[in-house]
Amino acid sequence: MQEILYAPWRTDYIAGKKIEGCVFCHISANDTDGVNLHVLHRDEHCFVVMNLYPYTPGHFMIIPHHHTDALEALDAQTWIHMSALAQKGVRMLKEGFGAHGVNIGMNLGRAGGAGIAEHIHMHLVPRWEGDTNFMTSITHTRVYSTDFDNIYNKLKELSKEYF
Repeated sequence: MQEILYAPWRTDYIAGKKIEGCVFCHISANDTDGVNLHVLHRDEHCFVVMNLYPYTPGHFMIIPHHHTDALEALDAQTWIHMSALAQKGVRMLKEGFGAHGVNIGMNLGRAGGAGIAEHIHMHLVPRWEGDTNFMTSITHTRVYSTDFDNIYNKLKELSKEYF
């Protein structure tokens, strides 16, 4: 018998308005639509945005405004700034959001596992002891136990203090 997992929140992904070109450049260029695009922070070098399909609640990304698929082509000032934002983001996730740990990573290029390979981005994934359970291990299904918009609103408020 086939099991069915209902995921109505994915309707926007399947049937919603498609962004032409680079989704990250779209977010970068639309600085007045931060709430609808789930932007947590924006400055002259980078922006911080929620991952719409998170691994765990609170998963966000740090993305340079400069469009490049090559980390080695990014100017040093922007890379240092991304690193500083990562430190602030880890502090926010641990102190403000209650994460027990944080995974930080970049998947560079399609062969490196990047879902959006044309524009580099750094993931910050909050982790909790015991957040991997039988659902993840056996069925390869993540259970997202809280509303995405509630998490965004909480992190948006925290970002005012931490970024």
